[in-house]
Amino acid sequence: MGDDITTTVGTDDEIDPGLLVAARGICDTTFGVSFSADDWRHTRGGVRLLLFDAGLLVGHAAVVPRSIGFGELTLRAGYVEGVAVLPDAQARGLGSRLLRAVNTVLERDGSEVGVLSTSRGSFYARLGWEPWQGPSFVRRAGGLVRTPDEDDGLMVLRVPATPDLELAWPITCDARPGDDW
Repeated sequence: MGDDITTTVGTDDEIDPGLLVAARGICDTTFGVSFSADDWRHTRGGVRLLLFDAGLLVGHAAVVPRSIGFGELTLRAGYVEGVAVLPDAQARGLGSRLLRAVNTVLERDGSEVGVLSTSRGSFYARLGWEPWQGPSFVRRAGGLVRTPDEDDGLMVLRVPATPDLELAWPITCDARPGDDW
């Protein structure tokens, strides 16, 4: 990788609207039909990281604030959404570079912990993320609802502000449209 790889971090108000459209296109191309309108809405409300190779947008990730329960604790989590690198740009270390920038944002922007849901745990584990081992739940109007399908895909990143956590504790998020996790 040369020096022509750059990352831009900003809120939706700070990023050119044309780049937001292109970033959505990267997610659509990378994830295909499994990336829904709700998934794109989940990337809003925090900061986006845009990865450029020789001035061309090739990668996207978002860190959005969420309250996540860990046992009896509720922490300010930076929830990572929409991590995508164009297929033609993959296998060149760009995804790792993008995720290292995400990790830096989590430490810098006041998150107490990083959280994400993935089917590619080994990729994230190489970059410091730990698989959550406890049961997962979503908080709905009627109470807590078990989400066993998420158990194997949730991961956390401890940052300097992270208190002691036991990976086997229950983990809980608030309900939202589309995928809760």
